[in-house]
Amino acid sequence: MPNAMFREVATPEAAIDALADLHRAASEKLRGALARFMQEGRAPAVEERMAFRYPELRLTYQPSRLPPRTRRAYAKFQRPGVYSTTVTQAEFFRPYLMEQLTPLAQDYGARIEVGLSRQEIPYPYAVESGDELGAGVSPAELARHFPVPRLSEVGDEIADGTFLTDDDGPRPLALFDAARVDYSLKRLEHYTGAHWSAVQPYILLTNYHRYVDQFVRWAMAQLGGHTRFTHLTLPGNVVVRQAAEGEALERLIDIATWSKFQMPAFHLAAPGGGITLVNIGVGPSNAKNITDHLAVLRPHVFLMIGHCGGLRQSQEIGDYVLAHAYLRQDRILDALVPPEIPIPALAEVQVALQEAAALVTGERGDGLKHRLRTGTVVTNDDRNWELRWSQERHRINLSRAIAVDMESGTIAANGYRLRVPYGTLLCISDKPLHGEIKLPGAASAFYQRAVGQHLQIGLRAVDLLRGQLDQLHTRKLRSFEEPPFR
Repeated sequence: MPNAMFREVATPEAAIDALADLHRAASEKLRGALARFMQEGRAPAVEERMAFRYPELRLTYQPSRLPPRTRRAYAKFQRPGVYSTTVTQAEFFRPYLMEQLTPLAQDYGARIEVGLSRQEIPYPYAVESGDELGAGVSPAELARHFPVPRLSEVGDEIADGTFLTDDDGPRPLALFDAARVDYSLKRLEHYTGAHWSAVQPYILLTNYHRYVDQFVRWAMAQLGGHTRFTHLTLPGNVVVRQAAEGEALERLIDIATWSKFQMPAFHLAAPGGGITLVNIGVGPSNAKNITDHLAVLRPHVFLMIGHCGGLRQSQEIGDYVLAHAYLRQDRILDALVPPEIPIPALAEVQVALQEAAALVTGERGDGLKHRLRTGTVVTNDDRNWELRWSQERHRINLSRAIAVDMESGTIAANGYRLRVPYGTLLCISDKPLHGEIKLPGAASAFYQRAVGQHLQIGLRAVDLLRGQLDQLHTRKLRSFEEPPFR
């Protein structure tokens, strides 16, 4: 029986239109009530506050025949029933929602309904910044009369498989509901320095600012040529639509280098999806933090393109490491993805990174094997792990690890956890076990020589992955009790 609070819609397009209209109307009412409270001190009545709610999307699957056979990893039902999620920013997420809803409606005959949920929109998520709230009103006073973010309503229980479903209630339709998405969208702006909508679906993560310099230079070359890219967004929401040269280019790089944001991001936009580079800094805490938030945008891939310490005598500074396994000593995800849970290498990403390395370096066969080695990467939470070498040696030796860093295993594990494809290509900047340590002069010479080529390999890998999205969103990342949406 249809729910009286919801109305059935005929098509995925109509559903997204209705979701966008409901969210827009609720946000406008919330903003209007906030403005009135600032000006007149009049708080919203209980009945008025009932309008400050997220829209909800419901799908009902009651099969009359056997379910279709599909190799697709997403947009499929595990069992009959009602599935629901709250939705925010439906217009921005339109391509993603169409990608999910269309096969569910066409292949499974799902009935689509839209209505207002019981989940309130916290007032900070309805305003673009805090400036328009004015002065003289404390957050505590606003919290008395308006919805606020509540940790009890923001969590990853669905993604982590700990969500409990009422037998009579709907099952989760998506990994993240609207409150969780809005929470992360605001966090992204805080950490990266640009509006969340600038983030592109192909995401490169790096642990050194010199990659940023090279990315900005490469982006300017793309904007100056006949390419698919349209504009570059820098931290501070600086948007560049035309190529810069000379002093103008150096000023842009200065903006990038001396960013005041903790994890500055740079977004080169293109129709169908561009490329974002995030300088996540050093350590597993930053790596988990940023991927927790980027994941709500449902990107196509996380590629870690950074530097590492080489652990084998045969390696040389400037060689590449393609991670096919991780010895996770980062500890930050142990409660969510225990270390004994294997994090599989994704064949599509591995092949793309190796082929990209061959194309950029011009090496194949034995020549490429001399430059690029595949193996296990140790991800540590202690930058001074070398000071405990007598304790670390046996475990690293058992793992057959060939490199060590502080981020890659965390990014891969969180990508696995949050169903975002992932891969790692590192460049060896020092060999701490063999006396080739990272001294200032040697490090500068290494970066001048190696960073540009390394970044180009990551960018070329993105080009290769763009043509194989169906394979990229692999079934390896899906559990046997999975929401229909990817």
